[in-house]
This record gives sequence, structure tokens and C-alpha cells, in this order.
Amino acid sequence: MSDDIWTRNEIDSPCTKICVIHPEARLCTGCLRSIDEITRWSKMPPEERRRLMAELPSRQGQLSKRRGGRAARLTRG
Repeated sequence: MSDDIWTRNEIDSPCTKICVIHPEARLCTGCLRSIDEITRWSKMPPEERRRLMAELPSRQGQLSKRRGGRAARLTRG
């Protein structure tokens, strides 16, 4: 039996608990939202949340990969 009192019809947050802001894109590398969008999430109306959720996948290309680390050292031969 479900508890209808605590059931809420809300859009879940896209937060993945990987909260790192990309220095150039200024987007969270986990959820792809801007700091402003993260801050406003709890106050956003459902329509704005839906629009934002639909837009997030297209932002992945804005995050450039780092060139350091092991892979970079191996290609510098």
C-alpha cells in the first residue's frame, strides 16, 4: 500500500551528486545545469523544469575533455 500523503507529482532533480563546475562551460559536469539553474530548481514551475530536462542532453558537447593524465602522456611519444 502506498502512502498518498507523501506522493508528490514533481519532476525529479537531474542531480547525480557529482557536483563539479566545468571551468569553461560553467556547467555542472554531473547534471549539466548552470549554477543559476541549480539554485532556482526548487522554485521552478513544472513547465520550466520539463524544458530544462529536455535541453540537458544537448549540453554534453559543451564539456571538453581534459588533455592531461595518462592518456596524454602515452600519446606524446
